[in-house]
Amino acid sequence: MAHEFEAAVETAPRENGEGALLIGESEAMRRLRRAAEEVARSDVTVLIEGESGTGKELVARLIHERSARAAQPFIFVNCAALPEQLVEAELFGHRKGAFTDARADKPGRFQLANGGTLFLDEIGDLSPKGQGDLLRVLEDGAFRMVGGTELVRVDVRVVAATNKNLLDAVAAGRFREDLYYRLHVIPIAVPPLRERADDVPLLIEAFLVRFCAKHRRRPKRLAPEAMRLCQRFPWPGNIRQLRNVVERLVVTSSGNVIGVDELPDDIRAQDGAAASVAIRPGMTIEEAEKLLIAQTIKHATANRAAAARLLGISRRALQYKLKRYGLLERPPGAV
Repeated sequence: MAHEFEAAVETAPRENGEGALLIGESEAMRRLRRAAEEVARSDVTVLIEGESGTGKELVARLIHERSARAAQPFIFVNCAALPEQLVEAELFGHRKGAFTDARADKPGRFQLANGGTLFLDEIGDLSPKGQGDLLRVLEDGAFRMVGGTELVRVDVRVVAATNKNLLDAVAAGRFREDLYYRLHVIPIAVPPLRERADDVPLLIEAFLVRFCAKHRRRPKRLAPEAMRLCQRFPWPGNIRQLRNVVERLVVTSSGNVIGVDELPDDIRAQDGAAASVAIRPGMTIEEAEKLLIAQTIKHATANRAAAARLLGISRRALQYKLKRYGLLERPPGAV
């Protein structure tokens, strides 16, 4: 079981450069980068919240790379892959002879991260025992290795991440309330991709460059209409889904320009749903406008700024019309 866990722990960077592929010029991304760089100047515990695939690890790496700890280790731990019976030994290490397979002293992840940053991903999936163990070291700043008697002190900055609503987990008794507030010193929310449609072309271009180089393909680009469809798609799997789609397109597309017909079916189907709005004879102009706005928000994009561009009006005008037509209830992902 220890061997299975090794895949969940990493000491080397996955990307080159500060916050690699933490790309975007939308206001949401500007706020995110400002928040990450601000907290990097301190040593407080940070909780990064966001849907799966939004790039929470990249935010953690940016915090580390912009901090005074940048030259020290960045240790990644996937808490969802921590077997409950090995939590203590893996986090805090063990002494030789502490248990049957302990043939030598082995440092834990806190020791490996000494002087640097320990990133605890999927913290909401940590077992009850692991939650208790983690709380103790966060409170005391020290621990004992399994099978050891001496107190070990380390200098570690903890950054945690979750795709779950931890307050809901606290209310349901699945997550310790005291640990939640100990982690929730400074929360940072990572926006889903559907709320930053303006950043989709930048991400696609970056992924095209990366995967064309990786697979030794000639440079490729998306046709304008294919790019527009990608901007309107809600990307439920967020950046991870976008990355996988672009890699697939690089591998499967034979030409230098990737057209609409080469996009995955779900992206093209989404556009078909948006295009199916019917204006019936006898409708008033106001009724037709209300239907068009409602269907754009529902099917094309929940991002208000992107919807305004598609409709050819200003965001302020869209907000006015939403209020006028009683459409102000925000759909999932609206901004």
